[in-house]
Amino acid sequence: MAIRAGVGLSTLRDSYRAGYEAYNLAMQRMGSDKADFLFVFSSVAFDQQEVIRAVREASNNTPLTGCTDAGGITAEGPNQKSVAVMAIQSDTIAFTNGIGGDIKTNARLAGQAFAKDIVSRSQSPLHTLIMLPDVLTGNGADIVRGAIDALGPHFPLVGGAAGDDFLFEKTYQYCNDQVLSGTVAGVGLSGSFTFGIGVRHGWLPIGIPMKVTKSHGAVVEELDNRPAISIYQDYFGEKAEDLKKEPLARMAITYPLGIKAPELDEYLIRDPITVDDKGAITCAAEIPEGSEIRLMIGSKEHAIEAAQEAARKLMRDFEAAGSKPKLLLMFNCIAREKLFAQKAKDEIEAVMEIIGRDVPLLGFYTYGEVAPIAGESRDAAKINTRFYNETIVMCAIGE
Repeated sequence: MAIRAGVGLSTLRDSYRAGYEAYNLAMQRMGSDKADFLFVFSSVAFDQQEVIRAVREASNNTPLTGCTDAGGITAEGPNQKSVAVMAIQSDTIAFTNGIGGDIKTNARLAGQAFAKDIVSRSQSPLHTLIMLPDVLTGNGADIVRGAIDALGPHFPLVGGAAGDDFLFEKTYQYCNDQVLSGTVAGVGLSGSFTFGIGVRHGWLPIGIPMKVTKSHGAVVEELDNRPAISIYQDYFGEKAEDLKKEPLARMAITYPLGIKAPELDEYLIRDPITVDDKGAITCAAEIPEGSEIRLMIGSKEHAIEAAQEAARKLMRDFEAAGSKPKLLLMFNCIAREKLFAQKAKDEIEAVMEIIGRDVPLLGFYTYGEVAPIAGESRDAAKINTRFYNETIVMCAIGE
C-alpha cells in the first residue's frame, strides 16, 4: 500500500455538512474507504465543533490534527470560507498527534509541553513534527524554541500558525475531538518514509541598515536611537499618528522588516502589526536588541521565483533519496496572498508545475511559518528550525 492521499474541499454553508462533504471527497480522491490520518483546515466562519464532529463521525474517529486558517489552499488554488481535508493512508508511517500548552501564560513552556507529549506517546523515534501554533496569544519564535527544547537542537520542525480569516481575533486548533484556542496542535511522524522541505520568501532589502537600539520581545522601541516608526517615516514620509493598526499592517504586506542573520541567505522577515503613541512597533515575533534590520520590499515576480526555488529544493531532497512526493503540505503567509491579490493562484500553479500536478496538495494561509533554515532536512548537524513571516514553507512526504 505504501502512501496514498486525497484532498477534499467544501464551501457549503452548513458547518456539519461542510465537514462531512470535505472528508468524503478526500476519501473518494484517495480511492479507499479507510484513512490512517487526517489533516483538517477550516475557516472561522464555521462552527468549529460541528466541523470536527462531522469529520470524526464520517471517518469513524480517524486521528486528526488541524486548525483554522486565513484561507485554504489546494491544487486548484486558494479558497475562502471553506473546509478542507487531506486523508492519508500508509502502512509505513506512524502518526502521533497532540494538542496542548497555555501559550498566553508561557509560550516557550507551551511548545515544550506539546512536543514532550508527542515524544512520550510515540512508539518509535520521530523523524519530523508538523506543528500548528496559535501566535495571537504568544510569541511564535518562543513556541518553536520550546518545541526544540524537547526535541533537540537539530530536529526538523515544520508547520504554520493558525489563522482566522485575517481578523486577528481568535484562532482554533484541533486534535481528534478537541477544539481549543491558545494552544499548539500537530503530529509527529515516525516509521519509514522520505520527506523534503522548501522554504523561501523573495523579499529584497531597500534603504539603509538600522540597528535595533531598544526592544523587548516583539516590541521594537528604537532604531538608531530614534522611535522605531522612523524607518517608515524616513522612506514614506508618513507621520506616526497616520500609521495606526490597519495602515501599518497593510503597508507591511509589501514592506515588512528584515533581520540580518549570518546563517541565512535571505533576511529573516518580521511583520510589523501595530505602532503605539511613542512610535514603538509591535511585530509578529521578536526582533532582538542589537540586530541589524532593513526595510524590505516584495513583488509578485520575486515571490513566485522564491516559491519555485523552494519547490526545486524540496524536489532535490527526493531526487537524492531516489523517491517522489506522494503528498504536499503548504504553509503560506497571508501577506503573500494579499500581495498576489487576484493572482494568488499563480504562485500555487508555479509550485505544482515543479512538484507534479498529480501530487495531492493541502495547505493554508498562515500567521507565521516554521521550518529549518534553507529547508535542511538531511544533514542533521545543519538543521536549525526557525519561525518566519511572509514566507512559503512546503513539506512533502513520499515512500
